[in-house]
Amino acid sequence: MARGLRQLIPAALSAALLAALVLGTLGAVTIRAGGFGALRGPDLSALWFTVWQAALSAALSCALAVPVARALYRRRFMGRGLLISLLGAPFILPTIAAVMGLIAVFGRRGFVNEALGAVGLPEVTIYGAHGVIAAHVFFNLPLATRMLLHGWQAIPSERFRLAQSLGFGPAQMLRHLEGPMLRRVLPGAALAIFLVCLTSFAIALTLGGGPRATTVELAIYQAFRFDFDMSRAASLALVQVGLCLGALVVSLLVTLPSSSEAGLDRPPVAGLGAGLVLRAQDTLAIAAASAFLLIPIATILMRGIPTLGALPGSVWSAVGTSLWIAGGSTLLTLALALPLALAAPRHRWAEAAAMLPLTASALVMGTGLFLIARPFVNPTSLALPVTLIANAALSLPFAVRILIPEARQLQADYDRLAASLGLTGVARLRLLTLPRLARPLGFAAGLSAAFSMGDLGVITLFSDGETQTLPLALFQLMGSYRLDQAAGAATLLMVLTFALFWACDRIGHHADPR
Repeated sequence: MARGLRQLIPAALSAALLAALVLGTLGAVTIRAGGFGALRGPDLSALWFTVWQAALSAALSCALAVPVARALYRRRFMGRGLLISLLGAPFILPTIAAVMGLIAVFGRRGFVNEALGAVGLPEVTIYGAHGVIAAHVFFNLPLATRMLLHGWQAIPSERFRLAQSLGFGPAQMLRHLEGPMLRRVLPGAALAIFLVCLTSFAIALTLGGGPRATTVELAIYQAFRFDFDMSRAASLALVQVGLCLGALVVSLLVTLPSSSEAGLDRPPVAGLGAGLVLRAQDTLAIAAASAFLLIPIATILMRGIPTLGALPGSVWSAVGTSLWIAGGSTLLTLALALPLALAAPRHRWAEAAAMLPLTASALVMGTGLFLIARPFVNPTSLALPVTLIANAALSLPFAVRILIPEARQLQADYDRLAASLGLTGVARLRLLTLPRLARPLGFAAGLSAAFSMGDLGVITLFSDGETQTLPLALFQLMGSYRLDQAAGAATLLMVLTFALFWACDRIGHHADPR
């Protein structure tokens, strides 16, 4: 009994630190807000815009993902696996770098407007509400596609064979096989994307910002950074927390449980979607999604690689800052996530504690830390440590979700053997836990490093203009219209982000004894 309690101490400490960070900053914001009297008419407009753009972005992402996921499931072609991996690139792509890519394609000097001008058609603009929504679809379409593709793959191939033998057409397939799966998967996917879009900052900062395209997150930044209105920023932060909590509650209510669909694990059925029309539809869906997601990334690389040598020294200094923040944030994330994941299979409070950061955005957390630190020290002197801590906290829910399934399997397979050998404490961690969880730890570390490397959130609140991360340096280059250098900085940021993700993931695979 005593040994079991000792094993829970690291998880309890992690949970306590998270609670102090999330609830402490929220408490500081609540005390400073003094109610909602500080909210003004533009803030209510920002609230309305935040909700409807998130709902529309989620709906469009899921609606467009359905034909793409179906096409990827039904078609087999050379390079299919590579294409599926590449389509997931925006998920770990730094937001500000991806926005730079969209501007390079759809901006005033982008090749889309150049082509329209060449034939005498009016230009399109990427700025405003439609630009924010387009960017959200760019980021979340791959996520929705992967979730739906997994849903199709979970349908036993025997059911498709039976449907073929019964002469089912596309309508019958949709009604009896695909429709039930979509009713289970789509609500969860839509609500996950809705929650992501609620807390979007870099996209709204870069492509929105006008009176009709300001999110709550951006309104917090404006009240904090430009007006220095702490009460209004705190009130908006509470509104943001309420929105996130509401979305999480709705997701728990509407997400349907997975049904048991056991099969014989046979390969997918050949001949699905036969016919020229269906083949053309699938080809068009895959080609359109690939162009929409990959052309902006390719454009940035083509424009940025030649300008890497001309980057100012401030950018290279920001690279070092971003790398040590990403490294420190990743280590802190794993140090907090591992004990919580190991405790979660038997103690639900551990998983609940790990999900706490989902109730607060980076700016809410940053606002609270600013308010707490301000009476004692100059908050700008804490810009980098606070950014590191906030990035670790916001990455932690993803890391714990990745680790829990493997931790549950580890305990089921080895707990009795470890107990019989008296394997506990550091010895168990070194000889059993870390080797058996190496792969998910590597993947979680890669995601955490990528998220931290590309974050443009808390640093915008605390930076004094001289302390820069690479995303902030890129944003400032874009703001000063030094677009060639911005393309180079975006290329550097993308390369470093993918390199960190790949290196952490590969280290995890090599460390796995299996």
